[in-house]
Amino acid sequence: MSRSFAAKKPKLRLDKLRLEKRIDDEVKFLSSWLQNPLKTGAVSPSSPALAKAMAREIDLSIPGPIVELGPGTGPVTEAILARGVAPSRLITVEFNPGFCALVKKRFPGVHVVQGDGYALSDTLGEIAREPLAAIVSSLPLMTRPMPVRLRTLIGALKLLRPGAPFIQFTYAMTAPIPPRPSRYTLSASSRIWMNLPPARVWTYRAAV
Repeated sequence: MSRSFAAKKPKLRLDKLRLEKRIDDEVKFLSSWLQNPLKTGAVSPSSPALAKAMAREIDLSIPGPIVELGPGTGPVTEAILARGVAPSRLITVEFNPGFCALVKKRFPGVHVVQGDGYALSDTLGEIAREPLAAIVSSLPLMTRPMPVRLRTLIGALKLLRPGAPFIQFTYAMTAPIPPRPSRYTLSASSRIWMNLPPARVWTYRAAV
């Protein structure tokens, strides 16, 4: 066996494991979507490109816990941790008990809460005892009526420190919640084509 081939074997094995994990996650996500499409929203996990784009919006200089809504199989969780967020600082809120168990297994040290991300204050209770540094949301907001979307956003902004972001992705070209300059500011990423379907990241902050 040549040295070059031997050196490639660990990489090939790693690539195979990554592919198997990706396929397994796709199957889990599709199964969850088929059982309840309105609660799962997406038919596949977020791509690495989308996950990184969401994690980039976190301001690491802002102190406090970071909450992720709807981690699913954990691609955005992984990107948040890779951004430099300590596991002990991250709280994930997931409705699906199977996904909760998966996130606990894959990301030791991350606080996993099974609950409703649309009622975040009630779900967190005393878990978050200080203002949050960021909320990173993969909730399928576009499947909900506008009053529910707005209530979810306003409730989330009240939990954040001044200037801290509420980060949401959607597949739609338009914002999931329209701009209201008197209550919050809104910025958008460019279209992220390396995702299926292509997506965009929307970042909301409470108006000063």
